[in-house]
Amino acid sequence: MAHIAVVYHSGYGHTQRLAQAVAEGAGAQLIAIDAEGNLPEGGWETLAAASAIIFGSPTYMAGPSWQFKKFADASSKPWFSQAWKDKLFAGFTNSASTNGDKQITLDYMFHLAMQHGGLWVGNGMMPANSKAATRNDVNWIGSFSGAMAQSPSDASAAEMFPGDLETGKKFGQRVAEMAAKLGS
Repeated sequence: MAHIAVVYHSGYGHTQRLAQAVAEGAGAQLIAIDAEGNLPEGGWETLAAASAIIFGSPTYMAGPSWQFKKFADASSKPWFSQAWKDKLFAGFTNSASTNGDKQITLDYMFHLAMQHGGLWVGNGMMPANSKAATRNDVNWIGSFSGAMAQSPSDASAAEMFPGDLETGKKFGQRVAEMAAKLGS
């Protein structure tokens, strides 16, 4: 079985809840980036041992949080030795607006994975884009490059849409399935 790590930053708890859903689906270990942009003790070692790394960050001002960017910049150490080359990568994000420029955050994560010589896993889910679709449907935002969630600015993490959390869980399952197929 593949060892999968979900490394994420969450500012207000919404991205953490999505990270938990992704990790549940993937059978992954969570690594929280703290408020100062640092990993916990053993975090870098966990990422080194992982066969798949799933990135997570809220989308703030059309990109990932500065704490996630600090982690990304610090990943230049494994980049220099190509320690993460050929690992599977994937990503997810959340913002208050339906669009919120979340695609830019996923693109940032994709390019970070490419810098590391990784292989990217999209979500593989059809969008819920019929007239009957609701926010409680899987992939109601219609993302293909990763998992996206939307949390209204006045909603607590406990009030996240069930469709977003189920999307996260199914996304994690997809990463685990791809890791198993590749024998990671």
